[in-house]
Amino acid sequence: MINVSRQQVEDFHGPEDYWCLCVAWSHLGTSKSRKATVRIAYLRKNFEQDPQGREVPIKGMIVLHCRPPEGVPVAEVEWLKNEEPVGSDGNIDTRADHNLIIQEARLSDSGNYTCLASNIVAKRRSLTATVVIFVNGGWSLWTDWSACNVPCGRGVQKRSRTCTNPAPLNGGAFCEGMSVQKSTCNALCPVDGGWAEWTEWTVCSGECERQRNRECTAPEPKRGGRLCDGAALGTYNCTGGLCTHSLEGSSDVALYSGLAAGVVTVVVLIVAVTLYRRNQSEYGVDVIDSSALTGGFQSFSFKTARQGNPLLISSSLQPDLTVSRTYTSPICFQDSMDKELISQEPSLFDPLPDLKVKVHSSFMVSLGVSERGAEYHTQKAHPQTFPRGLAPDYSGVRVEGTLRERREKSLLAPHAPPMPSRPPLRTSGVLGHAGGRLVVPNTGVSLLVPHGGIAEDTTWEMYMVINQEDSSSTLSEESQEVLLSPEVTYGPPGLDLSCPVAMTIAHCAEFATDNWNIRLKRQTQDDKWEEVMSVEEESTSCYCLLEAQCCHLLLESPGRYALVGEPLSQEAVKRLRLAVFGSADNTNPLGYSLRVYCVDNTPYAFQEVASVERVRGGRLLEEPKTLLFRGNSFSLQLSIQDIPQFLWSIKPFTTCQEFSFSQVWASNQRPLQCAFSLERYSPASSQLSCKISVRQVKGQEQILQVYTSVVESEKEVVPFFTQSNCTTTSLTGSRAFKIPLSIRQRICATFDTANAKGKDWQLLAQKLHIDRNLCYFARQESPSAVILSLWEAQHQDTGDLDSLASALEEIGKVHSSTHSTSSRATTLTTTGTTTRTTTTLGHSTEELDTEFT
Repeated sequence: MINVSRQQVEDFHGPEDYWCLCVAWSHLGTSKSRKATVRIAYLRKNFEQDPQGREVPIKGMIVLHCRPPEGVPVAEVEWLKNEEPVGSDGNIDTRADHNLIIQEARLSDSGNYTCLASNIVAKRRSLTATVVIFVNGGWSLWTDWSACNVPCGRGVQKRSRTCTNPAPLNGGAFCEGMSVQKSTCNALCPVDGGWAEWTEWTVCSGECERQRNRECTAPEPKRGGRLCDGAALGTYNCTGGLCTHSLEGSSDVALYSGLAAGVVTVVVLIVAVTLYRRNQSEYGVDVIDSSALTGGFQSFSFKTARQGNPLLISSSLQPDLTVSRTYTSPICFQDSMDKELISQEPSLFDPLPDLKVKVHSSFMVSLGVSERGAEYHTQKAHPQTFPRGLAPDYSGVRVEGTLRERREKSLLAPHAPPMPSRPPLRTSGVLGHAGGRLVVPNTGVSLLVPHGGIAEDTTWEMYMVINQEDSSSTLSEESQEVLLSPEVTYGPPGLDLSCPVAMTIAHCAEFATDNWNIRLKRQTQDDKWEEVMSVEEESTSCYCLLEAQCCHLLLESPGRYALVGEPLSQEAVKRLRLAVFGSADNTNPLGYSLRVYCVDNTPYAFQEVASVERVRGGRLLEEPKTLLFRGNSFSLQLSIQDIPQFLWSIKPFTTCQEFSFSQVWASNQRPLQCAFSLERYSPASSQLSCKISVRQVKGQEQILQVYTSVVESEKEVVPFFTQSNCTTTSLTGSRAFKIPLSIRQRICATFDTANAKGKDWQLLAQKLHIDRNLCYFARQESPSAVILSLWEAQHQDTGDLDSLASALEEIGKVHSSTHSTSSRATTLTTTGTTTRTTTTLGHSTEELDTEFT
């Protein structure tokens, strides 16, 4: 037996692998064994080829490639699906050169696949490959043709099919083609009957009559046509009235009996009419035309509300709604539609007093009532006789002024009403050598001044201001630029700092390199705007880190800055925030106003809406939603739906409203507003439920669900959505930073100077996902300090040091693995004995953790 150490194997530098053999000898001679080779076993960490995710149609072939890491001995490969081993069968083959082959994909084959490589040293897992088996949609069979849509003549019939054979699944394509087919049809019309010619007169009969007849055959009635009008048999006396017949005595009795019955009937009718008129005169009612009375009332039936839905009819509405009851109330109109609408009077739907009302024929015709005018009296009824407001309101809703004035008013209000006196969006603070942070509350705008940026024994009164004036001068007239953020100024002018400040500005762009060219602009001393940099370009004058919701800027010169964007294609997208507010109409006790705002999705733009609604006393009725508005030149449409029509009415012609594309695309952080004016039919209706659809033509749609109480006593506090630190405007010293000063200084000392260990500021930037425009940091006196300032700006809201700690820990592990040998095993093949030794150079994991704690 011989013991071979790892050191011996590593120190051997012969032309062959390290080997040993056994030699036996005696006086008879010498014998040698075969050579036993000794190698260092290992398994690399990284796969030479990781499997890639696939989207495959059903019954398609799937091939997932896997090349395991280099190792001695060669690694064996095993496949896992959702952490379960995958075995070979008639459809799945895992033996073909480490690849996974599925001959015919099934829905059950969808999942997360992982390649597992192992030898005697270790096991390695590849990246997970997600396989999605999708099903493209297929059309069902056509239905039978429908009946022709007209009873007579040329019409249309149609048939339909559905995309359910099979239905699209897992992102599969929808069926191509039409789901409905239409075809012209000709319905045979009914034919009315017509009389044929009369036959010749017959000879004079014994009854002194001549007869003739005709038939309804010219044409015959067909397919439901009308029969012929008139008599089919014609007779006349052929003796000039001189022909007589003998009458029996019973005929005289019948004649006199009939005359007597007629006289009695007339007397009874006279008495009945007299009593009726006397009875009516006691109540003073003079009915001229009863059709006018029946036409002047409309019946309306309340049905029982569904269980569990309190919005259909308020539970406080009397009488009991467990049964169906019918109420009627009069409809009254003014003579001219251009006069003041009577809906301005609060007593429009009150019970009528004892007065004479004239219903004009022009309105009666529209209601299908007789052409004649009608005058009638109405008694003053009990207050419960007519439920308030059940009559249809043909005057629309409450309106100030005439109908002509109303037509001249625009349905859309492009901007929110101006505030009477708004405080400036400004914050300031006195900062010194310890640095600090300025925050404009609830606007997504902040400024970070690093520690040491201001010289010792020096203080500056710094400020930040958001411009609330017209921003059109910011945009270039030659290009189609839009303002993506508020204009922010920081100062004072002449500010002298030794390192850049970090400014954070919220923006509303859905950023994609192929769709947007986003630039940072700065206002010059002559009030013109110049381009500082494009966010995709390398620059040494400033740094721009664009995230999904905001942009972090490293700036060295005070001034006014703004982000503008130029769309490069119709796929460019702006984020809009949609919000619906409601408040009672102060001029109409039954009125309620819904206001829908469309603003750029930045906190600053929404603050304008919040300020306006606080003054109006509005309530936020639904959590604001985000809509992706594409630059495809199509407009934005708003419509209100599912209004309880028996409880509420809406101003005519306002259920659908629209903003033009240019209004929305170039709103420049200014809110757009449209209003829906509603009116309750009854004060008992205290609940309002409806949906408001906001959609871009050929774009995205969002639904705002409104469910609120309109009763004054049930109002709640306006729940504006603001940041948690909305009252904080400035922080100084250590309170403004997440990283303690001592830790910050140690990190800078470690990474600012490159060393043999490779731990320099570029590695720090890489681990913090700051991997572009590194030339900007290279020119800084302390690149690590500027990188940490940018990290502070990114994480000012989360207050979480985990990402920084993870990056430092990962740097420690990378450094440790670089200067140490990987896990290895010494194997003697002749004996099968395995020994594993692990050596780590440099700091241990515990020491690294201690260093960066």
